[in-house]
Amino acid sequence: MTLNGTINADTWTVKAETLPAQHGCYGCRIRVFHTSPKAQFSREFTHHNTFESETMAVLEGLREGVLWVELKSRHAFVV
Repeated sequence: MTLNGTINADTWTVKAETLPAQHGCYGCRIRVFHTSPKAQFSREFTHHNTFESETMAVLEGLREGVLWVELKSRHAFVV
């Protein structure tokens, strides 16, 4: 079973999806979307940790995606 989570805020969307990992653990694929009249893009990456439960994997994935959006909004990096 795969767990999914989504957070929508203004022009940003963060989606997280669990992935099976080694030793019965779970990873998380994170997708970030920005849609506005001026710019549209998406970014996909995998969380750097694995987790013992799917619930923790998807929650941490969403948290990581929201952090990415916050840093991008503050112009901490350019993609």
